[in-house]
Amino acid sequence: MSQAVYKRTDKRADEHAYKRTGERADEHAYKRTDERAYEHANKRTDARAYKHVYERVKLARDSKRPTGLDYIKNIFNGFIEFHGDRRYADDPAVAGGIAKLGNVPVTVIAIEKGHTAKERTYRNFGMPKPEGYRKALRLMKQAEKFGRPVICFVDTSGAYCGIGAEERGQGQAIAENLSEMSTLCVPIISILIGEGGSGGALALAAADRVWMLQNAVYSVISPEGCASILWKDSSKADAAAASLKLTAEDGKSLGVIERILSEDDIGTKEFYDRIRTLLTEELKELSRDVELTQNRYDRFRKLGAAAVIKE
Repeated sequence: MSQAVYKRTDKRADEHAYKRTGERADEHAYKRTDERAYEHANKRTDARAYKHVYERVKLARDSKRPTGLDYIKNIFNGFIEFHGDRRYADDPAVAGGIAKLGNVPVTVIAIEKGHTAKERTYRNFGMPKPEGYRKALRLMKQAEKFGRPVICFVDTSGAYCGIGAEERGQGQAIAENLSEMSTLCVPIISILIGEGGSGGALALAAADRVWMLQNAVYSVISPEGCASILWKDSSKADAAAASLKLTAEDGKSLGVIERILSEDDIGTKEFYDRIRTLLTEELKELSRDVELTQNRYDRFRKLGAAAVIKE
């Protein structure tokens, strides 16, 4: 009798242990499957997000996009271009002069890329040399002297980094622009219309208001350059682009820009008319600002605060 009870008890214990082991195995297998599915889905989501951001970079670089001179010709009247920095030479990558916004005299400056291969070569693919930044600064100081607002159109992958440019003080030219723009006593509005690459873009964007077109980008480095430094592989530029937070939406959320301009009708008369109206209204508001330079200083001192608060 005792042997039968022992046998039944032992059998039940084995069945119970086997059942628990099986349940644990099933749970473990399910968990691993679920984790793999999650990782796979997450990886696919990341890949799509990376591709989406990098597509914006490609759009910003598209040679069919309107360039700085296109904006000047379609928004302003009576544009007269000035040349030279009065120190070394004229830089075709930077076009600037005086014009009228409605009836208001303004100074307009644009980094120009060109459309065709011939134009892009002449304009050095929109990469300014020191003389380009010094020409822009000369025009801005002239605008201050005559009380004209300054409007800049920025589209550059970065300042030119050739030997000659470095010998003529590329870094100093950019630094001088930042310093002088911070204390310029007239309103400044800068619009990123394509690429906004590093200090080369910032040298014309230390403004009271910074706007970006919907598919423009603004970053400290190109996605390809970032990927080459971080992963020694420029083919990972899409992942780098997503990490750099370079889109107009990113810039708005971080407080780097004030306005995103829609591109639904880019290149049309309505598109340029809309920007003209926005510029006119914004300049009226800025012209009434009695603490213009202080507010400009405070604007740049606050950059990055939004990101810190979110963390």
